[in-house]
Amino acid sequence: MLLDTASLYFRAYFGVPESVKAPDGTPVNAVRGLLDFIDRLIKDHRPDRLVACMDADWRPAWRVELIPSYKAHRVAEEHPGGPDEEQVPDTLSPQVPVIEAVLDAIGIARVGVAGYEADDVIGTCAARAAGPVDIVTGDRDLYQLVDDARGVRVLYPLKGVGTLQTTDEALLRAKYGVDGSGYADLALLRGDPSDGLPGVPGIGEKTAARLLDRFGDLAGILAAVDDPGSGLTPSQRKRLDEARPYLAVAPKVVRVATDVPLPDVDTALPRSPRDAVALDALASRWGLGGSLQRLLATLAE
Repeated sequence: MLLDTASLYFRAYFGVPESVKAPDGTPVNAVRGLLDFIDRLIKDHRPDRLVACMDADWRPAWRVELIPSYKAHRVAEEHPGGPDEEQVPDTLSPQVPVIEAVLDAIGIARVGVAGYEADDVIGTCAARAAGPVDIVTGDRDLYQLVDDARGVRVLYPLKGVGTLQTTDEALLRAKYGVDGSGYADLALLRGDPSDGLPGVPGIGEKTAARLLDRFGDLAGILAAVDDPGSGLTPSQRKRLDEARPYLAVAPKVVRVATDVPLPDVDTALPRSPRDAVALDALASRWGLGGSLQRLLATLAE
């Protein structure tokens, strides 16, 4: 099981009231909410291995170099030579180091790699996995990794993590008209304002799906632009032709990396805390209470 950790702690932050606080009054709603999420996921799905995948760089320079607008609207402060600072609610930012420290003390594998997003870590872990993989994320971009043949599916939270949409190729075809491998092409054609991806003007999701169904993939669509007998409408041909500079670089930006240099980590779920002393101190300092105790009990079962 691969967790898109930031996606989940953002959901926890907005789903659990800020009245959930540490003894000193500091909000810990994202920390406790994420622990509750992980507990529920382990209870319901019983993975034998679990990785909390992290954004070591939420806006990698190599993606920005190709498409400068990539996530630009979410930049709080630019840092030349290093990761830009993302706009994050004031009371969430201080909780992230606590989340990292708690996961480390429990012994849950936590992986982030400099220069890459959590999506890339997830893509690489999924590519290397020998058995079935469940990816837990609220980000539809990861639908591109769905692969029935390899047992890779996305568990998409509809309400908390108690109600998850099990996303397989049948669901993708029914909802979007593409399979997992086609989802990245669909996404880059239609664009995504939340990620600063412009897409092809005038090509929405339904048109993109029809084009992919007819011509197979992005390469097939571009070949059709050059073929007067392909049946593209004049406006579609013009829009796609004018978008060639974007379409030349968008695949590398939109498709998750599957060749990230991952560190060697033990991904097996721990039966007991890796560092009980540190975990006790964290539990006391941050008032982690029942959320931590429930997770520890589930891990010990």
